[in-house]
Amino acid sequence: MSAAQVNGTWASKYGEFKIWALGRQRLQVEFSGVYEYKTPQRPTANSGEGSGIATIDGDTALFKPEGAEEECQITLKFTGGKLVVTQTGICGFGHNVTAAGTYKKVSAKKPKFGSD
Repeated sequence: MSAAQVNGTWASKYGEFKIWALGRQRLQVEFSGVYEYKTPQRPTANSGEGSGIATIDGDTALFKPEGAEEECQITLKFTGGKLVVTQTGICGFGHNVTAAGTYKKVSAKKPKFGSD
């Protein structure tokens, strides 16, 4: 995969990945996700985020956010212009918040990372 194919901001209805290639098969990754639900009072949402360095091999990157549980594993697969994400284990994102889903690229520009 070229950096141009992975770099940028990827979004789904429930979350967003910011990804930037650092070279040597390393990607800077930042995820933020939301799980919305309705309560009798008002709609509310749980949110979660994680960031760290992923390693990419071919079209698939493995990402474990800094400080996440040991069992947490997030797989990012870049395929057909989309980003398909699977998550195993608990990643500490908040109740029902998951990174899993299909994301489409919404920007190819260098994302602003929280650490910037």
